[in-house]
Amino acid sequence: MNWAFMCKGRLDGVTMVGLIFILAVLGFTPVLHAQNYPSKPIRLVVGFPPGGSNDLVARLLAPKLSESLGVQVVVENRAGANATIGTEYVSKAPADGYVITLGSTSALVISPHTYAKLGYDTLKDFSAITTVAMTPEALAVHPSLPAQDLKSLLALAKKNPGAIDIASSGNGGLPHLAIELLKSMGKINVQHIAFKGAGPALTDLLGGHVQGMMIDFPVIYPHMKSGKLRGLALTAEKRLALMPLLPTTVEQGLPDLIAVNWFGVLAPAKTPALVTSKLHGSLVKVASHIEMKDKWMGLGIETFTLDSPQVFTTFLQEELIRWGKVALASGAKSD
Repeated sequence: MNWAFMCKGRLDGVTMVGLIFILAVLGFTPVLHAQNYPSKPIRLVVGFPPGGSNDLVARLLAPKLSESLGVQVVVENRAGANATIGTEYVSKAPADGYVITLGSTSALVISPHTYAKLGYDTLKDFSAITTVAMTPEALAVHPSLPAQDLKSLLALAKKNPGAIDIASSGNGGLPHLAIELLKSMGKINVQHIAFKGAGPALTDLLGGHVQGMMIDFPVIYPHMKSGKLRGLALTAEKRLALMPLLPTTVEQGLPDLIAVNWFGVLAPAKTPALVTSKLHGSLVKVASHIEMKDKWMGLGIETFTLDSPQVFTTFLQEELIRWGKVALASGAKSD
């Protein structure tokens, strides 16, 4: 717009009033959109393929969130590189609340420390909304390994340094760092074997090609329950009601070996506060509903919500510091 032209007084009063009105409407449009949110389907992006913990949480959450918001919430898998591909995609989406992500520990607070180059900044490129759920990591072994609990595994590893293989779903993710914590806190030398996803790792463990695996509890629970694998520990402070006989790392002498995968919803940075507030209210309501709690509990997942987007931001800051120290100490790097 040629402001010099205006300053020369070449616009009459009517035109000036019209221009002011147009500018006012343009400035108010984002507010109107936010007040009317949502008015079309919402895409909930998951950075992992179907079948994993993130996908399970998202697909249970989406229908109830659709009911709460009055529009369809569609789960969209954009998998790859420890969920960093899907996470980066959402960071560059329009900041209107119609493309959001269900992120988790690996992509949001571990990958910033294990990737040499990352296409997003967790704190700068997102509007945090709330966490919705969490689940611990589980350590399980093939029945052929003569270890009945964590204590006997540590003793076996100390007697045979480097001889025991423990698989994870990939370099630089939460399961990998949980293995590094096990090594440092248990003072043992085991071999970390990184696979391209939980599925291939689980297949090799069931086949006896690796001796153990660290992974989100829901992924490995069916095989521990059936007896095909022997569960040794939960990396948590308390046991899960779904498998009450599986002891925690705290109970077994490693109180600092805590590795819990939490799941949180984020929108692109600069999403209007009216939008994030509405999403926060609906997400907390849905995640806290008894029906949702029961469904998640049947998988070994627990509801975990935060009081406000600001509290979630502070939580992210603290988790970035915590896992940054673990990544630095272990030297863990992503592929």
